[in-house]
Amino acid sequence: MIGPILKSLRREHMDVNLRHGRDRVVRIMERPGLWMSEADLQALTADLRTIAAKTLDAGRLSYGVFAGNRDRMRDTIITLVTHRDGTPIAFNALAIMTLDTQPDPTDVLHLGLVMVDPDQQFGGLSWVLYGLTCFLLFVRNQFRPLWISNVTQVPAVVGMVSEMFSGVWPRPDADRRTLNHVLMARRIMAGHRHVFGVGEDAEFDETRFVITNAYTGGSDDLKKTWDQAPKHRAAVFNDFCAAQLDYTRGDDVLQLGQIDLPAFRRYLSREVPKSAVFGVLSTGIYVVLRRLIPPVFYWSDSTRQFSILRPAKDTYPSRPSGDDRDV
Repeated sequence: MIGPILKSLRREHMDVNLRHGRDRVVRIMERPGLWMSEADLQALTADLRTIAAKTLDAGRLSYGVFAGNRDRMRDTIITLVTHRDGTPIAFNALAIMTLDTQPDPTDVLHLGLVMVDPDQQFGGLSWVLYGLTCFLLFVRNQFRPLWISNVTQVPAVVGMVSEMFSGVWPRPDADRRTLNHVLMARRIMAGHRHVFGVGEDAEFDETRFVITNAYTGGSDDLKKTWDQAPKHRAAVFNDFCAAQLDYTRGDDVLQLGQIDLPAFRRYLSREVPKSAVFGVLSTGIYVVLRRLIPPVFYWSDSTRQFSILRPAKDTYPSRPSGDDRDV
């Protein structure tokens, strides 16, 4: 038991499991394209396609996680929900977009594609699929704010993002957009359209943050009519989407916001069931320990090389005889 735990703590990327209820398991896999074997990667892709096949005609979905491409999986975080027997029932594919900003590049977590087996729609999975991975990454990032993005035409998702995260633009009650919102949106649309399957012919309205004619870049089968799009319990979000988006043409709204301490508090108090709070906090502690414990092991072992750290016996090689230069 101790061996597997220590081995998992030494992994660079997150790969954690936690139980959801009595008969479900949630597995979060960070950048599986970097460390997962080819067989396991193909099995993961097959699980995602199985879920998608129950939702729509996934045979024509050619972007992102459905491509079965290792390179695409290098910048993706998969949250997979299965029954205890391994049957996949839901997933979230969260993409990591690195934007060229000043003074340093900025990583943006794109909420990506969420799919749930229609038979499991009312199984209390929204807090797992939409927030859990983001907030574990926030904890691992030492509670420093992280940017998130969301591209959707679904009023229920627009409302969920607006209520869960901080500083979201656009949203019905937002006062104004900031310069950061505009600059990040420009960079996302300029270099990361492939992440959410938007074609080059789609146009972006910077005033409203609406992508017009958005379903021409691989995500064609995800286009919904107004009647098909799930609605939010608060009518204000439904009215917002109805007024801003043309569902016949196929428009999306691009939302940008942040995960910060107030958002983290709202997530734990509003979204996570009380019965699951302990499990979420325990998983957060585990994620933190994976960042704290390995450096202690590496620094305390002076006999082995780690990255640029050299073994103590080789740190100061002997100088040739007669070399009495000052150090």
